[in-house]
This record gives sequence, C-alpha cells and structure tokens, in this order.
Amino acid sequence: MKLKTAKVLIIGAGGLGCPVLQYLAAAGVGHIGVVDHDKVEASNLQRQILYTITDIGKYKATVAKEKASTLNPFIRIEAYVTNVTSENVLSLIEPYDIVVDGSDNFATRYLLNDVCVIMNKPLVFGSIFKFEGQVSVFNYQDGPTYRCIFPEIPAPDEMSNCAVIGVVATLPGIIGTLQANEVIKIIIGIGEVLSGRLLVINALNMQTQYFDFEALDKNKSIDHLSIYKYVCDSKASSISLEELQELLQTEKVQLVDVREPEEHAAFNIGGINIPLSQIASDNRLFDSDHTIVFYCASGIRSKKAVELLTNSDVKNILSLQDGVRHLQTL
Repeated sequence: MKLKTAKVLIIGAGGLGCPVLQYLAAAGVGHIGVVDHDKVEASNLQRQILYTITDIGKYKATVAKEKASTLNPFIRIEAYVTNVTSENVLSLIEPYDIVVDGSDNFATRYLLNDVCVIMNKPLVFGSIFKFEGQVSVFNYQDGPTYRCIFPEIPAPDEMSNCAVIGVVATLPGIIGTLQANEVIKIIIGIGEVLSGRLLVINALNMQTQYFDFEALDKNKSIDHLSIYKYVCDSKASSISLEELQELLQTEKVQLVDVREPEEHAAFNIGGINIPLSQIASDNRLFDSDHTIVFYCASGIRSKKAVELLTNSDVKNILSLQDGVRHLQTL
C-alpha cells in the first residue's frame, strides 16, 4: 500500500531517469512524474536503453511514459515535456513526495536542491562522470543537503554533461538502479537510507567508497529562489535552425563551432572552429559587422559561449538551439 500511494517525480528521462522509471513502475509506485524537454537521439541509445531506433526524434518524456505504462498499466504516469526552471520548478515538484535527480548539469542540481529544502522533500541524487558514479539522498528527515557537500555551483566554463565528456554505457544503469533502490527504501521505510553519505562507485575496478558529511544550518535556511542565479535559467539569446536559415538569406552571419576540433572535423555546418575553452581569448576572430551564431552538439556549449561574451565588446551573438547533433541522423 505504501508503494501504491507514493508519488515520485523524476527529473530527466536520460541515462539515469530511464532505469529509475522502469524499476519504480515495475515496483508499483502509484504516481510517477517524468520531466524532460529533450528528444531521443541516436547517440542516446547506447546508454538509455528504454528507447529504440524507432523513437528517434520523439520527446523522451512522452516515450518514457508510454513504455513504462506498458510495463505497469495500473499506475499513473505523467509526462512533462519541459525544462526545469526557477519559474516552473515549484509547481512541478509540489504534487510529489520524493524527487529523483536524473539531470546532467550542475545548475539543475542546485535548483532542485534548493527547492526541495524549501518544500521539505527528499532528493535522491545520482551523478555520472566518465567511469565514476555517485549516489546520495539529500534533505531526508532534516538531513544534509547537496550544498552541505558541494557548497557552490561551478562557473559556467567549468561545467559539462555526459553528452560532452562521455560516459561508459553501463554506468547510468548501475547508478539509476541504486537511485531507484533508495526511493523504495524511503517509501517503505526499510534499510539505511544514504543520507549524510555519498556513495562513489568506480566502474573500472568496481571499488566503492563512502564519504560522510554533516548538515550545516546555513544550508537549511533557504526560503526563496530569486536570490540565486541558475545557469539553467540562462537568458542567453538563442535562435532555432529555421530562424538561422532565414537569417542566412537576409543578413551577414558568421557561424562559429565551439566544439572540439575532432568533432568539427567529423561533422559541421560551416563556419570557423573555436573551442569553448578558447572563446574568451580568441574573440578577435569575430566579424564585428556580422551576426555571430555559436553552435555545438546540443546547444549547451554554445549557450555558455554567449554567456562568457555577454559583457565583452562582442555584440550580436546568438546560440543555435538544440545544436547540430540531430542533423547527423537526418
């Protein structure tokens, strides 16, 4: 009965969110929400095994709901095709008892942490980086929060996600399954929940480590979100592919690929190649009388490039929404 009446919100329907959803649905969690604004891409399939090649181009949240519903048609699953922002996060989380962080960026993690502190909801955390995975539970029964172990959000140029740095394909399944395990323990009230402990797993040698940390009062007193600046709410100017095609017909446009040279060589849509790490120092290469459009694989690095140059002398800069990775599958 505890599982049937439980309400769990999963942020992200990617490598972590997929196994969490599958196991919670199979376990009979009565109400599950899935939040993701991305579409399935061919590059996702090796680590997000809920999806198949026929799902490419469809919204992850919608496909995930459909497939989990076939696994267990007796539970309620809701799909939210949206990004998580400080404007919508309160309304997204409010109906649920437990939040699962399956996001792939620091900005969303800090936003979820802070709103879970405000709303007094446990946050089941998972993270993957190359061959290493982490799991913990924050804000559980007045326990430590994410900020108690990671106090400050990194600078934009220090951030990356698994689409950028890569990850061994099996690791998201391992970590996501452990997250689902923590959710079930919380719901049923059994075992020892990973509160105040960070579990770190090395997939290369299968060694595990535990890092203990304590709650800090200053991190438990968050009462509103507007005092924080989240990169996931970035106001960086962006442009869609369709808008770019129109712009190319009417104005002078300089395309700048901010991916690494090997990515540019493998596939590009033209323009010059300046990796994100060199954007600030190589801005003399930009044409001042052109509209400059940055692009990358997914739109994340190009958005960071715009942010880095916001206060510089470079004007008329835009980021290509969703990047160019999906063009490689056309």
